Amino acid sequence: VINFAAESHVDRSIEDASAFIRTNIQGVYMLLEAAKKNKIKRFIQISTDETYGSIRKGSFKETSLLHPNSPYSAAKAGGDHLALAYYTTFKLPVIVTRSSNNFGPYQYPEKVIPLFITNLLENKKVPLYGDGLNVRDWLYVIDNCSAIDLVLHKGKIGEIYNIGGSFEIPNIELTKIILKLIGKTDKMICYVPDRLGHDRRYSLDSTKIKKLGWQPSKNFNTAIKETINWYKANTTWWQKLK
Repeated sequence: VINFAAESHVDRSIEDASAFIRTNIQGVYMLLEAAKKNKIKRFIQISTDETYGSIRKGSFKETSLLHPNSPYSAAKAGGDHLALAYYTTFKLPVIVTRSSNNFGPYQYPEKVIPLFITNLLENKKVPLYGDGLNVRDWLYVIDNCSAIDLVLHKGKIGEIYNIGGSFEIPNIELTKIILKLIGKTDKMICYVPDRLGHDRRYSLDSTKIKKLGWQPSKNFNTAIKETINWYKANTTWWQKLK
């Protein structure tokens, strides 16, 4: 079992956390119970760098303490703890992966990269939180999937694996890259009040997964261009969602 299922949008968790508790904790519990009953050979719990909280300097290791700062990340941390508890208590073959921010084709347009791309394609301004200096580490979705596949086959039971893209950038710089590639100016930026409890910086140490033989296959500049081109070519997919 590879459990990707989650409520994942921080803004919606701030508005109403109930669905996040149901899916990210109760949902994990239901899957763990089913896996235990059916003697599943491996249970991969897909998690997020946000469970560690914010870090000013350095990078989080798998041994770092969790300090989630949003209802979303708190619910994900709860699911992680529950999964690892089932490993300790019931010897369920659990592995947890924690990935940095994903992007790529088919991403739901509430997320920042597809939201900004699709807004600009519709000639709408992009809403940038606060001063735009919050830092995120970006990971192309296919590279995340290849790392998870590697963990599925070669990861050690009971362990946690960080999966980082090793491309940290402030949100304002990310925005300017997207603007330039779509041919828009900074006038399309609309600064909005900062998100409540907004984490300043995420950063993962991915040494452990790299020792298994994983490396990202795409650099950010190539992947973001391909992502923009995908949204340009698939307007009928995202327009109905917006």
